[in-house]
Amino acid sequence: MLYNMQIIDKRHNINYYSCIVTRFRGIAMKISLSSTRPAGYAFLLSKYEITGMPNWHVSYVSVNTTHRIEMHTGFIKETFSAKYWPGDSPGNHLEFALKYDGVNLSLLKQIFNLIPKEVIEYIKSKPTGKYSRRIWFFYEFLTGELLPIDDIKQGNYVEALESNKYFTVSNAENSTRHRVVNNLLGAREFCPVIRKSENLQKAVSLDLYHRVKDITMSYPTELIKRALNYLYKKETKSSFEIENIKPSSSRIEKFITSLELAGKEDYCNKDLLIKLQKLIVDPRFKNNNYRDTQNYVGQSVSYQNELIHFVCPKPEDVDDLMRGLIIAHEKMKNGNVPPVIHAAAIAYGFVYIHPFDDGNGRIHRFLIHNILSIRNVVPQGLMFPVSAVMLKNPSEYDASLEGFSRPLLSFVEYKLDSLGEMTVGNNTKIFYKYIDMTIQAEYLYDFILQTIDEELINELDFLINYDKTKTKIQGVIDMPDRLIDLFIRVCIQNSGQLSNSKRESHFNFLSEEELLAMENAIKESYNPKLK
Repeated sequence: MLYNMQIIDKRHNINYYSCIVTRFRGIAMKISLSSTRPAGYAFLLSKYEITGMPNWHVSYVSVNTTHRIEMHTGFIKETFSAKYWPGDSPGNHLEFALKYDGVNLSLLKQIFNLIPKEVIEYIKSKPTGKYSRRIWFFYEFLTGELLPIDDIKQGNYVEALESNKYFTVSNAENSTRHRVVNNLLGAREFCPVIRKSENLQKAVSLDLYHRVKDITMSYPTELIKRALNYLYKKETKSSFEIENIKPSSSRIEKFITSLELAGKEDYCNKDLLIKLQKLIVDPRFKNNNYRDTQNYVGQSVSYQNELIHFVCPKPEDVDDLMRGLIIAHEKMKNGNVPPVIHAAAIAYGFVYIHPFDDGNGRIHRFLIHNILSIRNVVPQGLMFPVSAVMLKNPSEYDASLEGFSRPLLSFVEYKLDSLGEMTVGNNTKIFYKYIDMTIQAEYLYDFILQTIDEELINELDFLINYDKTKTKIQGVIDMPDRLIDLFIRVCIQNSGQLSNSKRESHFNFLSEEELLAMENAIKESYNPKLK
């Protein structure tokens, strides 16, 4: 079928989140019902006044024949012609939502809570339909309640998530009651959804393991071994620096030790996560269990004026969410889910749950390494300094986190007392249980590809150039290694030249001829731009 389609692509606008939120709440839905009406999730949220996180796709039906799509950085508003109007039945709008808006477990759960009778009527009206069976399955999966409907005895199985549109587990279990294949990424306690966007389909087609092997094969084996020490230190320092923390040398060494273990043991279980937290934080902030206080991420802008960036789940919700996260991890690990998709769902899920009082960000980035290692993306004897790339691209890293945290703020009712202690007044658990992490997965692929193609190569090239430069400098003057290291470092930081202050403080013994020869050695070995 051909459509007269108009696509409007808008630049990123931070106010778009609030626009979508307002629309979903039905507060500013000033639309003439005779001309354009919300459909699918938008209809149900408006009709039942449900406060829900914005879905990536919002549908409307218009009496006009034009099929219109508006794109807003990860969000799509689609307007269909009048013949697509599903009617006024909530069940038909649920079917419309699954067809065109996609699977949003958080919204489905909130809708199901309000219209169980309507759901039953709809399922009984189409007992063998693929959408009615999926809605029936989702209802019982999300609520934990069985509807008074007899099991289906025959018929083909349908997928809970369409595997051509979503990332799913390969070892799915059949729900014989609904004749639905449960290929979800998680459990009722925590179940992320990741769509097969165009960007992700391209990314997962890449063979990251052999991409890295091809790169490392062009370097000497001894150099790769030396590089590993540098990469561990770089990753550790970058991970702390992202949080503006200046750790002691002992804490750096402890974190390096944990990174070394990341390739050998699966850390995504409660005991090891607590052990890891104790290892990497200041001893005064160690946790023996998940947190029992309300925490948040923010910054003070003035006296008793806190700018809140992210409100974490209530402490009473953390244990259940973490149990679900660990179940999801096991399902993805054993279900042939692409490793980077797996890492994104678990690492970002962890940092959103924020189960500890301190160290959550570092553990979040550690889990990326851990999962990529145990899923054999990283060749043995190597690691990816992903945090270094995140540190170099702070706006992109912030955007990956804010894909969930920013819209969430509109739905959390919180208060801060004079001591900065937070109280959350409403039930927020549903928002953290079922997150669409498509955006986070896209960003993580970008970070990893940049790590492989730029950061890793730059680090290896740096070591090769260091060896060349060191040999040339030793041909000029036989200095101790520590002074050669210092000379190379400070010259690179100063466009290939030694500053007068550094010469006076550390290298006043050099003659002009020696200095010039050593500076030229650096320019020749490192960067043509230094010449």
